[in-house]
Amino acid sequence: MIEELRTFLAVAEAGNFSLVARAQDLAVSSVTRKIDALEAKLGSKLFRRSPRRLLLTDAGTQFLASARNIVAELDEAKAALAEQQADPRGLLTVTAPATFGRRHVMPAALDFLRQYPQIELELHLSDQWVDLSAQRVDVAIRIGTLPDSDLVATPLAPLRRLVCASPDYLARHGHPASPEDLLQHNCLSVASAPVPNGWGCFAGVRRGTALPVRGSLRTNDTEALMHAAVAGVGIIHLASWLVGDMLASGRLVQLFADEAASPTPSAIHAVRMPGRSHAAKAQLFIAHLKRAFGAPACWDQIQDKSAFSA
Repeated sequence: MIEELRTFLAVAEAGNFSLVARAQDLAVSSVTRKIDALEAKLGSKLFRRSPRRLLLTDAGTQFLASARNIVAELDEAKAALAEQQADPRGLLTVTAPATFGRRHVMPAALDFLRQYPQIELELHLSDQWVDLSAQRVDVAIRIGTLPDSDLVATPLAPLRRLVCASPDYLARHGHPASPEDLLQHNCLSVASAPVPNGWGCFAGVRRGTALPVRGSLRTNDTEALMHAAVAGVGIIHLASWLVGDMLASGRLVQLFADEAASPTPSAIHAVRMPGRSHAAKAQLFIAHLKRAFGAPACWDQIQDKSAFSA
């Protein structure tokens, strides 16, 4: 049936049996027989035929998208099998947010290249949103809530945000005993977040809404914000993948470790376009990232013995 589907797609594009017959080096009768057989299996006429014109019927128009998807998925599956049977090789293009990419994607990518030396990896680290349908990118790492799309998404790790401060700040200003006490502290925040509701949400605190905190520093660079907190400037609420090593070294202390954050659909995902020729390499790289990050994620396995618990 797959050859009949391919013939149907070719005829639908050409609008002519003879053109398809010449392109496939077949008799016109062979092309028409394939279309007749497909129509018989579907129980619907796909074309309106006349001596001068060949048009899709309503049923043919409706079936066209499904036929394209079926053929594309089969071609992708065949390509993936072919790549799996051979040593993975060739170009793979990946994009990731800059800071997360430097800290976590790059180390995993270097190990990936050691395992698959015939793959060429092109890694773009940028916080700009990349449209995979418009650009030739095989894999994109996305952090946050994914919008609805046709992309194939693989969850890599949950996204956890932790409230942290330096031992020096806490020694000078005291430990906040509860999340609401943060309203009396210098809370550093991301400049791109809404004001004043761009900070922490905790279950059971203000009905899970964001705290309207204030602080002396706002910046669009989360890594710079973390370093400001390490320097004792104020309290931060940032992703665990960013602050994990500072917690492990004791340069930051986690606050409210026993407080439950409000549930969120945010996570770290790898996304790819279906039907791309590099699907097998993309899936191989995504699986490698998932193993490298671990479950729970390696940055969430850090046990900070100095963490203050309310």
